[in-house]
Amino acid sequence: MWQDAGLRQAGTGHMSLTLLFLQLTVILVTARTCGLVLRAFGQPMVIGEMAAGILLGPVVFGALFPQWHQQLFPPASLPGLSSLATVGVVLFMFIVGAELRAPSGMGAQFRAAGWVGVSSMVLPMVLGLAIAPVLHPALAPQGVEFWPFALFLGVALSITAFPVLARILRDRNMTRTRVGQLSLGAAGVVDALAWILLALVVALASAGAGLQAFMRIAIGLVVLVTVVFLAVKPMLAWLLRTHAPDGVPSPMMLAALLIGMFVCAMLTEWLHLHAVFGAFLFGVALPRDDRLLHALAERIEPLSIVVLMPIFFALAGLGTSAGAFANSGLGMLALILLAASVGKIVGGAAGARMCGYGWRESLATGSLMNSRGLMELIVIKVGLDAGLIGAELFTMLLVMALVTTAATGPLLSLIARKSPKPIDRPTSA
Repeated sequence: MWQDAGLRQAGTGHMSLTLLFLQLTVILVTARTCGLVLRAFGQPMVIGEMAAGILLGPVVFGALFPQWHQQLFPPASLPGLSSLATVGVVLFMFIVGAELRAPSGMGAQFRAAGWVGVSSMVLPMVLGLAIAPVLHPALAPQGVEFWPFALFLGVALSITAFPVLARILRDRNMTRTRVGQLSLGAAGVVDALAWILLALVVALASAGAGLQAFMRIAIGLVVLVTVVFLAVKPMLAWLLRTHAPDGVPSPMMLAALLIGMFVCAMLTEWLHLHAVFGAFLFGVALPRDDRLLHALAERIEPLSIVVLMPIFFALAGLGTSAGAFANSGLGMLALILLAASVGKIVGGAAGARMCGYGWRESLATGSLMNSRGLMELIVIKVGLDAGLIGAELFTMLLVMALVTTAATGPLLSLIARKSPKPIDRPTSA
């Protein structure tokens, strides 16, 4: 009897592994294909990979071939995929935290970057709060109060994708330009502020209506940040200076860094926040050394971005709802797109104008700040996991992220054609 049970369990495990490898094959092929197609149209590959998640979800694949979709992604198989996706996004956020810095040589632009970053956050947050009374009755999950919902919506609309923005600037040879340096600096400000605000909103939601529970989470987060920056950060600097003076960590040093990252991710998860906060925090605590960043990206990004992040996109697509655009759904999506685009473009342009930039450069800066991409997807997935939003609003915000990011390149080209002066002049000009 025991032998038969063992054989049945082995057979079930074999079938589960076969399904897992089939899922990975389909996900990676779809992600790479969509990425290459979108790149042919001048878009970053990540936009195509995000779109692949929607194609594999119930909105497209599930609607066209419901039986195949159910067989390929049965509910019992999703926890395994979810674990792989979480590891991928934790590794990715670790690299994002390590990348976060003021761009080299920006000097006098630091104040302008602060103004652009804050103004491009405040206006979309205000517009998000303004449209929240319209969206909350129809789209908020049952039991979610207005203010946690509204604050999360405001944060979601205020995101700028630092990695995608950097890739757009690199593809257009604008990294060392006035507009490029200003936008990168402002995106760094937005990233730092947005993750702090998001952590507070998630803590508020996790605590429910209890002030004591919220204070416990908030105090735990403050203690963790204090320990990381006052104790862990100097220790990391000493270890890397001693054991990796050339900026290239040995396998043992790399293992130590990954252990520290996973410990921070575990602690933020234990605090009822998301693991991405801990990974991002540990990445920010690393020394600002380009050699170290290059070495980490060279070792971690192939696994994270090429293999694990497409799984995250696919799971995000599985979390979408085919009924998101029924009835008044399209009108609500249009309202979200309007608030997100106007808030970012006008807010970013206003910040640049206040610091003396011309109208064309200011509009180009606002257009760049409107790119959300992968960071937006991570933020709204955190909100979905925390129960702050449901599948319908998640679907709308995902579409908003794709549309606003895809519009960045065409907007820049339009502004460049209309401009009497080039917007890609170097900072030394």
